[in-house]
Amino acid sequence: MSIAVHNIAKRFGNFVALDDVSLDFPSGELVALLGPSGCGKTTLLRVIAGLESADQGSVHFDGDDAADRGVRERQVGFVFQHYALFRHMTVFENIAFGLRVRPRATRPPEAEIRRKVHELLQLVQLDWLADRYPAQLSGGQRQRIALARALAVEPKVLLLDEPFGALDAKVRKELRRWLRRLHDELHITSIFVTHDQEEALEVADRVVVMNRGKVEQIGTPDEVYDHPASPFVYGFLGSVNLFHGRVQDDQLHVGEHALALDGHTQTSGIAANFLADTQAIAYARPHDVEIVRPGVGVIGIPVRVARILTVGPVVRLELERAGETVPIEAEITRERLRELALLEGEEVVVQPRRVRVFPLSEKQLQERIEAVI
Repeated sequence: MSIAVHNIAKRFGNFVALDDVSLDFPSGELVALLGPSGCGKTTLLRVIAGLESADQGSVHFDGDDAADRGVRERQVGFVFQHYALFRHMTVFENIAFGLRVRPRATRPPEAEIRRKVHELLQLVQLDWLADRYPAQLSGGQRQRIALARALAVEPKVLLLDEPFGALDAKVRKELRRWLRRLHDELHITSIFVTHDQEEALEVADRVVVMNRGKVEQIGTPDEVYDHPASPFVYGFLGSVNLFHGRVQDDQLHVGEHALALDGHTQTSGIAANFLADTQAIAYARPHDVEIVRPGVGVIGIPVRVARILTVGPVVRLELERAGETVPIEAEITRERLRELALLEGEEVVVQPRRVRVFPLSEKQLQERIEAVI
């Protein structure tokens, strides 16, 4: 089932939860709604489910307006962060619940219900837990049972609201891989709410990045990560270094120093030809920051190596700039660390290999001036 939302707006008092949001969710796709707390992603999910009414706009299922459809008529399955399993029921009874409360005319025979439940338990790989109670399960097992219960009523749409948010990092990683495999098998149109960037990039077919009730960018995981459409998206998707300065003569001048803006530089829409002396901000991810030794003709920003942290095959560096409180972060290989023979306290030069440059807006300029004052 395809879903389309048109010009959805929703307020809670003076708080704008959704501000004229329009999106399409093609049939069979797994789409992640990604953004910080309060950006509107859960409100949008609830509007699609029929659990919340929009102040304006419409929701369409396969092209039909869903305004007159209640939650049950929309044929959605909902999975929450905190499982919402019935504690007094066994795993089997929890999954069977949605089938047993159907009106008599559409309720399957008990033998069919039992067959369906055992089939779902095998699907979520927990058929050996049918007689246990939720309190006897791990967090990851409970969440898989919650998903099986949502699937029991054969929904046309699956809505997941931070489904792994209450689990520890290792279990989350295992479950999101499992969810991706399950989706590839079932092909149910699914919308997945998360604030975890890695989770969204790993699981989803497409990612919708939201901020303050608006959609910042829509695209595949590679598109939103490699080609962020705004400073917010760049900053939200993983670690990033910021360089404030002005663009002149194909260089970003950061204080008394300069970064070369070459063919690897991405610009933000006003394209490569910035006006002379444009105030700008450049973003560079830690793995795109090159470290070189100082020398004649070396262009870059001088820094001091404050900390060297080895994490598996990756070496993370914290680099201090004179007059700046926020360090530059860099990631290099162990081999590169050995080549440079770096020691904490040494002076080096950073040269970002790939940067994204955005012109500063009037509001950002004013904020910079106020911060200095």
